[in-house]
Amino acid sequence: MISRRLLRIKILQIYYAYLKSSGQSINQAEKELFFSIQKSYDLYHYLLLLVIDIVQYAQSRIDLAEQKFVPSHEDLNPNTKFVDNQLIKQLKINDSLNKYLNDNKLSWVNYPELIKNLYLEIKESDIYQNYMNAEQRSYKEDKKLIIDLFAKIIIVHEPLYQNLEEQSIYWNDDLDFVTGMIIKTLKSFKASSDESQQLMPLFKNEDDKDFAKHLLRKTILKHSEYQQLIADYIKNWDIERVAFTDIVVMVLAITELIEFREIPVKVTLDEYIEIAKFYSTQKSNVFINGVLDKVVADLKKDGTIKKTGRGLVGEI
Repeated sequence: MISRRLLRIKILQIYYAYLKSSGQSINQAEKELFFSIQKSYDLYHYLLLLVIDIVQYAQSRIDLAEQKFVPSHEDLNPNTKFVDNQLIKQLKINDSLNKYLNDNKLSWVNYPELIKNLYLEIKESDIYQNYMNAEQRSYKEDKKLIIDLFAKIIIVHEPLYQNLEEQSIYWNDDLDFVTGMIIKTLKSFKASSDESQQLMPLFKNEDDKDFAKHLLRKTILKHSEYQQLIADYIKNWDIERVAFTDIVVMVLAITELIEFREIPVKVTLDEYIEIAKFYSTQKSNVFINGVLDKVVADLKKDGTIKKTGRGLVGEI
């Protein structure tokens, strides 16, 4: 499922674009948000297909070697441990994966060089060599290999980043988050898993979907009010000189602090300070943290920020 961190980032991007655009409605912004979220879910399935295609490419090399005019002993007796990987076989027959790929027409067929180069990089890695040379063959080892490939090779393969950016502007910042989703998914597979093994849903629950919709709408509607609130706390600064992204991050954070009573203050602050590290200026997280601390202190005093629910008594 799409994490709350990624949802916040998607909302930040759409909110930013909304403020920079002219004439876009809230309904259009909301539609764009959910399209962006759906594209992340596309990428989740697309990357699962990627590792299947890499293994299929490895099989094609074995097949070609066997057809040589004078094949070597190694050509005729290949190590098939990688192409027989049990987890990959489970992914190949997974009903949910295949249906989604077919319904959304997702395919790597136009990118054979990417598949080839990823395979060659994998083949030269210690991860692959240790796996292929190990005497034991177990489901546990097969699963560990595929997880390691995602965590240590695929996620840092620069041509993949470039390829995804060219395919969709919505995937520019998604690879790390989606790879995390994939690793959680793969860990859920067992040796007994069959074609009905469930993949992750788009949203954890309806609360996450409502969170995304409500946060975007309220942030847009309250933008002017909360921007003025921020201006009141940075009187020694010219608000026009504050980085635009800093304002966007702080308005989004304040909206969440006020509108979502069940989310602890610390969670909200930590999330947006982390997001600021990647989406604003070098020292923005320190500046944003300082401003939001003052805002929170005063809004708690006047009762504007109220936290309710289990485990939040100390937040009130």
